[in-house]
Amino acid sequence: MDIAFYQERLNLKEASFTRIDHEDAMVALVYKITKVDGTSLILKISEKKNDYFREYLFLKHLEGKLVPKIIQATPPQTGVHGAILMECLQGHLLTELTPALSKELGQALAFIHNNFLSGYGDPVDDLSNDPKDYFSLKFEEGLDECKNHLAPSLIDTCRKYFKSHFPSKVDGPCIVHRDFRPGNIIVLNGALQGIIDWAGARASFAEEDFTSIEDWINPYLNDFISGYSSIRPVPSYKPLIPFLRLNKAIATIGFLIKRNTWDTKDARLYQFNRKFIEELLSD
Repeated sequence: MDIAFYQERLNLKEASFTRIDHEDAMVALVYKITKVDGTSLILKISEKKNDYFREYLFLKHLEGKLVPKIIQATPPQTGVHGAILMECLQGHLLTELTPALSKELGQALAFIHNNFLSGYGDPVDDLSNDPKDYFSLKFEEGLDECKNHLAPSLIDTCRKYFKSHFPSKVDGPCIVHRDFRPGNIIVLNGALQGIIDWAGARASFAEEDFTSIEDWINPYLNDFISGYSSIRPVPSYKPLIPFLRLNKAIATIGFLIKRNTWDTKDARLYQFNRKFIEELLSD
């Protein structure tokens, strides 16, 4: 990636660029920029066109509330990835929870879910009135990516489980972050500053964002739920957790296979999700 292009295009030739490289930065190049006057900004370069458009769309939709402000954007063009220059939220990634912060996080997620959309799916494409249309399409794509790693019988069992457990009623369509976790939450002095990384967000049902909440919010789940319920009713998410985790596990394995990191730097994540699928479907 020729960073000089973005330095020129965004008038940042005199600024210093520091690559932010951590385990969560899997689908984009992210730089912290320090201008001559000391101002800090963030530049996010999206390798995939739709990632750029989703990030831009949701940052604009939620502008002024919970998300970084867009300073300038460079849409994707032939041979050049799209990039968004945005404010650098003050603070750090979430590492420690308190009852008050957990309640604030619940309120934040409820606020996100109160943004209702016209249908289900990827907002960059056409939306569907039926959530099953989009989910089935993405699930089949994931299964196809996994076909050389999972036994045909296991893939067939995954497909049958998906079809038989798809919920008949869901809370949506609304904005769903789909990766609401500490690695995407910025805090300062114990208070929420904002939510980052919107490239994977979708028009979906609220239950999807509860897939892994209980894995990291404990022992403050009650505080989180209290905060959420102060804004909107809590969806009946618990019966859907196995279904949602299966959906996410297939998507994750497929993604790691495409990136060819499933047996190297992401081997642990690959094995974790594969083990979950095998244990879920062995019952």
